[in-house]
Amino acid sequence: MNKIAIMGAMREEIAPLLEKVENIKEVAYANNIYYEASYKGKEVVIAYSKIGKVFSALTATILIEKFGCKTLLFSGVAGAISNDLKIGDLIIADGLCQHDLDITAFGHPHGFVPEGDVCIPTDSKLLEIASKVSKNRGLKLNKGIIATGDQFVACGEKKAWIGQIFKADALEMEGASVAVVCNALNVPFFILRAISDSADGNADMDFDKFLESSAKISAGFILDMVEMI
Repeated sequence: MNKIAIMGAMREEIAPLLEKVENIKEVAYANNIYYEASYKGKEVVIAYSKIGKVFSALTATILIEKFGCKTLLFSGVAGAISNDLKIGDLIIADGLCQHDLDITAFGHPHGFVPEGDVCIPTDSKLLEIASKVSKNRGLKLNKGIIATGDQFVACGEKKAWIGQIFKADALEMEGASVAVVCNALNVPFFILRAISDSADGNADMDFDKFLESSAKISAGFILDMVEMI
């Protein structure tokens, strides 16, 4: 059976998922909790990694190697780089890069290391499934490059630089490291993000309320994908 991993970075991002799945079994491992469960006949393992590239890479690896997951779906929030993205918009990654990976001193481009790729593409079949889910739900779904780094970027100048160098539309702190793990282990992956702050610097909102509402929308979206996989 195709056991499916579902990841978020924060506890709040997986809470609505745990409300909808059944037969939950908690497994404590590597300073984290993994939730084995079922959803409409499908086996799932749900976890929040904690914020950042190291924790997300660790969690993704455990979901694949220890729990035997064959597909990985990630949902969370991101900041916009593209002026076309507004707070509350959904974006899926068709590719992911690491904006803070820098060995340009050795003549390499930003985001590159030898034997690695600057941008890792998302699984095309999962993108097709996401497109079907968005149509069924009547949701507008944006698609683009998402940049990842171990920094919360609030500076407009830095966002513009990331957009220019990587042609990125949004940025966050986990996606590309998950992509590296899945790519290395030959596991199809998918990254869904809700925009929590816009490129124009306007963040006039209650983030906790936004996180709660966006997590519910994302949970429904991800579980619809689980059903179609």
